[in-house]
Amino acid sequence: MKRKCNEHAVGLTAGVLVGSMHLGWAVMVSAGYAQGLLDWMYNLHFLDNPFVVLEFQMSNAVILVAVTSVVGYAAGCGSAWVWNRLGAKQ
Repeated sequence: MKRKCNEHAVGLTAGVLVGSMHLGWAVMVSAGYAQGLLDWMYNLHFLDNPFVVLEFQMSNAVILVAVTSVVGYAAGCGSAWVWNRLGAKQ
């Protein structure tokens, strides 16, 4: 038996998770570790890294975290809504 999901709770969980991941990325960019991490990850997959990490800008970091948190919230709410409509029993 499927249980109903609380759409708001799932949305908040997804928003916080996605926003936190991007906050971590912004911190790595500001600390200067992001380019090395990208180079290492591509190298593990036998690839050359075509990307260059730009200089850190606080305004871009705030926008990145805010937008990804909102998109994560919307995706979580939408996923829970679909789950509830496609067969969840009360």
